[in-house]
Amino acid sequence: MPSPFPGMDPFLEHPDFFPDLHGRFHVYLSESLQACLPAPYFAVINQRLWVEPSARYIEPDTDVLYGDRTVGESSVAWETAERTRTRPLVFEMTDDEHREPYVQIRTRLAEGGERVVTAIEVLSLSNKTPGHRSRELYLEKQAEILGSQVHLVEIDLLRGGQHTTPVAWERLSRKAGPFDYHVSVHRFDQRGRFFIYPWRLPDPLPVIGIPLLPGDDQVSLDLQAVLNRCYETGPYRRRVVYESNRIVPPLTPEQTEWLERDILTKLDGIDSGKSRD
Repeated sequence: MPSPFPGMDPFLEHPDFFPDLHGRFHVYLSESLQACLPAPYFAVINQRLWVEPSARYIEPDTDVLYGDRTVGESSVAWETAERTRTRPLVFEMTDDEHREPYVQIRTRLAEGGERVVTAIEVLSLSNKTPGHRSRELYLEKQAEILGSQVHLVEIDLLRGGQHTTPVAWERLSRKAGPFDYHVSVHRFDQRGRFFIYPWRLPDPLPVIGIPLLPGDDQVSLDLQAVLNRCYETGPYRRRVVYESNRIVPPLTPEQTEWLERDILTKLDGIDSGKSRD
């Protein structure tokens, strides 16, 4: 079923739904690229892996008491044991693996092997969460790519969280005006120059240029078509309850008015028609 939104569905930014969209987006992004990349370029999906220790609480099975309730002085020992009954908090330390996908465009080399040409990142919730290990690793990787001979494309489909792409938010806002989502493209052959595609919630996702090696034309990637594919094959119309107070992060009053007037009323009409059928 097609999405009820002309562009990004803000309900899917919710932490319950975005991880599923994030995974699907990489699959269909790679699929779309594969169809338009000229030989010998090709797209692959890789994963960034990190391990974090976590503590799991375990309920103690028994209480351990010290002392024997008899007479005389031993009765005092029993009372002390009652006050110092041992019931420890038990934790088990484990290592949790976390994985985040990303897409690379590569090309075969004449002398053998492969070269990474373009890295494409769809920002995750944890990438934009201050203090999260995923954000730290992402920023390290971002800096590494920006200093390398690899193009970097960053797709931000999240209104919330801390700004993460390289050009400062204040500078972007002054130049672009208000926007909700954006794509940042950095070409290694034009170091320090960023191509930004900003758009608002009611707008379709843009068609962006994906750079290849110098001398080869860039290819066009229709992000709206990728999002539509995610929605059509995903569970969202069955999972999401489309009520404006369920959007995380919340919309502005103007956005809420647009949502209820142009989107939710149409959804209600579609759903009521189905129920009559």
